[in-house]
Amino acid sequence: MTETHTTGVRGDSGRETAELVASRVLDVPDFPKPGVMFKDLMPLFSDGDAFREVIDDIVRYHGRDSFDTVVGIEARGFVVAAAIAYAAGVGVVPVRKAGKLPRVAYSASYALEYGEATLEVHQDAFTAGHRVLVVDDVLATGGTAEATLDLVERAGGTVAGFTVLLELGFLGGRERLTPRPVHALLTV
Repeated sequence: MTETHTTGVRGDSGRETAELVASRVLDVPDFPKPGVMFKDLMPLFSDGDAFREVIDDIVRYHGRDSFDTVVGIEARGFVVAAAIAYAAGVGVVPVRKAGKLPRVAYSASYALEYGEATLEVHQDAFTAGHRVLVVDDVLATGGTAEATLDLVERAGGTVAGFTVLLELGFLGGRERLTPRPVHALLTV
């Protein structure tokens, strides 16, 4: 495992925040399969001061009054979403893998490299016009994010923003989500 390089880093919240995130991301080679360089954000989550700084930055970037609810995408998005919701004094809603929610839910499927996955949100998660900040840990190809943004809108919410801690820019997820704005603290 190696630390992600902080030289020449960039992010939508500025260089200082990008460097903070980069300094707490570990590169894990060949996980979950050979040839993949996994970006482990657990060191960021476990560093209380750094995690607080990142959460405060996200709330500042969007503005405390610009969203009514935060959606976290399973599973590490839950960690980020709950912290943002707490800091902003709003609620949090999970978007889960299929079959994990107890009530009637909307579903959205998206393509994976080898197959398909499905996400769900409760049909009564939002009231009409509810402003929703969607967050996740990593933006890669954008499939998960696109499915989640569509679910929020189908459930009556209005997407107020989309934030990730780490964007793998070379995979084109940001472009896939156009015209929706993407806020990434670190883009590699």
